[in-house]
Amino acid sequence: MKSGGVLEVPLALILLVEDNEDDAALALRAFRKHEPNREIHVAADGVLALEFLHGKAGAAPTAPLPRFVLLDLKLPKLDGFQVLERIRQEPRTSNLPVVMLTSSAEQTDIERSYALGANSYVRKPISFGDFLDAARQLDDYWSSLNLTASRS
Repeated sequence: MKSGGVLEVPLALILLVEDNEDDAALALRAFRKHEPNREIHVAADGVLALEFLHGKAGAAPTAPLPRFVLLDLKLPKLDGFQVLERIRQEPRTSNLPVVMLTSSAEQTDIERSYALGANSYVRKPISFGDFLDAARQLDDYWSSLNLTASRS
């Protein structure tokens, strides 16, 4: 699409996998403050995240793949490690950038995340100002600077 001679590029979709409503609201507020029209899908547990990415009960997915996934570790039903493993096992999502966004700074969690194929590991900032800065940096890098493999 062109508007006034300028190519319009649709904003990248982000999948936020977060069960804590306050943390999800904080993330949404921070990302939308940086990019007000950013499309963000929130999944409150690991099963909902995988259904969004892979479709429900064998049905084809209806949503386009997000540009990147922000994945918490401690989730109901399936934890972040299990979700990450399944993302990497499926051809459709095997190259999808996944950023672990969690409150854990445990070295074992960091090492396991990278061993399972995480692209980045970010500890959740506590203050809104710090969260806003982190959201801006994550969004700029994963939505604009980072080049991804083509997806089918």
